[in-house]
Amino acid sequence: MSLLHSGCVSFPTVILQLICPDRAALVSELAGWVAANGGNIRHADHHTDIGAGLFLSRIEWGLEGFGLPREAIAPAVIALAERLGGQAQLHFSDEIPRVAIFASKQSHCLLDLLWRTRSGELPMQVPLVIANHSDLAPLCREFGVCFECVPMNSASKPEAENIMLELLAEHRIELGVLAKYMQVLSGAFLRRFPTLINIHHSFLPAFKGAQPYHRAWDRGVKLIGATAHYVTEDLDDGPIIEQTIAHVSHRDEVDDLIRKGRDTERLALARALRLHLCRQVMVYRGRTAVFA
Repeated sequence: MSLLHSGCVSFPTVILQLICPDRAALVSELAGWVAANGGNIRHADHHTDIGAGLFLSRIEWGLEGFGLPREAIAPAVIALAERLGGQAQLHFSDEIPRVAIFASKQSHCLLDLLWRTRSGELPMQVPLVIANHSDLAPLCREFGVCFECVPMNSASKPEAENIMLELLAEHRIELGVLAKYMQVLSGAFLRRFPTLINIHHSFLPAFKGAQPYHRAWDRGVKLIGATAHYVTEDLDDGPIIEQTIAHVSHRDEVDDLIRKGRDTERLALARALRLHLCRQVMVYRGRTAVFA
């Protein structure tokens, strides 16, 4: 896929994400380091968490004309982070991640992500869809994506998860997206494949777990929402990336909440995934800083 149409950048850039103890002149020091190596900064975002005493920074600069060869940038960034007593992640915008989408029977989130990927809106490759039912196989065929049905129940869960881990390794998957995958992955699975984004059909932390629209209707809420978050072993409790809402009224029944909720789910998941792919999310202390 050409980055000319990916929507993130037109030409390759270097993206540095840094978290370190806060102190004076860090912005100047980081900008000076990029400038000293001939870098032209495209974007610079910073945040100080005063309570935690932490400084967070995302700096993006053009690769063209940078004084360090591409292969030498990572060691230089590691040395910079060590000098500042922090941790850093380095990314290049022309690296297109391989993403697996997990689904069950509902098609709206899967279809939306496949369409956005095909149109170039999401800078990723989707070589694999895993589902625990076969309903969505025809949809994946239309997009030329490999579809693997791995049924799962409480008795077969360990074996099914091992099969899925083998598929993820076979297809060299870097990121997983749970697009209405109505199964809870085990801690053992998450320890072997920890980078997953989930869409939950409520405005977390309200209405965790199953049937949130039914419980929202019972409570007579006037707003419903969807939450895209990173997956952790604690159900629906991972760091939140994006949330969207829709208004409801006393005239709406549960089916109306579900219909409106599908729109919020699609949008929240697509936004969160794009933020992650464009390296605009930083996770720390169980929460996120989103430099959008």
